[in-house]
Amino acid sequence: MGHTVGGMGIRAVVFDIGGVLEREPPRSVLDGKWCRLLGMTEAAYAAALATVDPENLIPVGGLSEAEIRVRFAVALGLSDGQEREFWADLWDWYCGELDHDMAAFAASLRPEFATAILSNSADGARREEMSRYAYDTLVDHVIYSHEVGLAKPDPAIFALACERVGAAPGEVAFVDDTPGIVDAARAFGMHAFCNVSTPETIAAVRALLAA
Repeated sequence: MGHTVGGMGIRAVVFDIGGVLEREPPRSVLDGKWCRLLGMTEAAYAAALATVDPENLIPVGGLSEAEIRVRFAVALGLSDGQEREFWADLWDWYCGELDHDMAAFAASLRPEFATAILSNSADGARREEMSRYAYDTLVDHVIYSHEVGLAKPDPAIFALACERVGAAPGEVAFVDDTPGIVDAARAFGMHAFCNVSTPETIAAVRALLAA
């Protein structure tokens, strides 16, 4: 299975979600709406949000969805009705819109290549994203950081992804949209691509697979 590249066969392709399989609208769309509704300045709103998860527990599963909701409500002083609307808006922003071309490319790789999603995430992401985009039917494995207690760019989560797809780092192509994470994946030994343009990224990965 796979194609030989530099003496090592590419056996698997791993995709990030936000900024790769999903196009997220600018965060300013969400924040601008709630600054207006709450009568807060951008600075006050940002300062309030900074109190939600100062320990960065969310990506590694340290806070449940219910706990996250309470923290947002307290930080922003939301009423019950506002909290429900804010949470719905937050998930809509988080999930964005499916990049159909990237999703179709990911789906086209099986069965010749093992495929996976590797996403820094929050509790509730699996429910929201599977219900909208059925990623579990698109790839072989879906790895959410909050479920495994590890987050990119920790090398341990790259090791876990390689274990799940049954490939060594040099046998894996990885697509992410965050330069620091891409650099970390390359340092780990993966063939990592920073997604800026879907057509360019697909062409680059295809070139690697066909080399």
